[in-house]
Amino acid sequence: MTDLSHIRLTGRPLIISDVDDVILEFIAPYQRFLKARDLKFLPRSFRLTGNVVRVDDETPVTEEVVQQSLHDFFEEQHAWQTPFEHVMTALPALAEEADIVFLTAMPPKFAGRRRMLLDELGLHFPMVAVETAKGPIASRILDRHTVPVVFVDDMSHNLTSVAEHLPDCLLLSLAPPSEVHAMAPKPPETARVVRDWAEAAPIIRSHFSAA
Repeated sequence: MTDLSHIRLTGRPLIISDVDDVILEFIAPYQRFLKARDLKFLPRSFRLTGNVVRVDDETPVTEEVVQQSLHDFFEEQHAWQTPFEHVMTALPALAEEADIVFLTAMPPKFAGRRRMLLDELGLHFPMVAVETAKGPIASRILDRHTVPVVFVDDMSHNLTSVAEHLPDCLLLSLAPPSEVHAMAPKPPETARVVRDWAEAAPIIRSHFSAA
């Protein structure tokens, strides 16, 4: 079972946020990472396997090569990933009135490197790395606290999962304007779509004050 013992909620409102392509850029630096290895992503569908190809002849690489590229990217994430605009101002301000927990979808073995990168940026909020559905984990993070909750993610299936387990949670769909995300499944109707953290912050505060 995923260890959550390091998370200490204070009884304030709670923000649970994804990291890749919500806090830190992912798809844009990953594409640059691929290019540096003579690979590229062709935005033909919303999946990596079959669309990551060799630069010289556009031959798709195998599933194993795709997975290894992701693992290598996460191994070197500190050299490639940077925070989105407004993150470094919005999150510290929101942290003055809410608890913040990062719920990131990545192999837990890379959690240490992700933790170091976030700490270097001054984003010291507790983090959980999972490869399973986010809804059950989000529910465990909230536990028996009865506080307003916000969940921020760029993936429809994660928003849907959290909605099933935390029906009173405010869902925010925040994704970069990439070709990849344009092909992604649409967020659930219960989610509010926002462009960035500058737009998300006042919506979050309104949800807290209305609770």
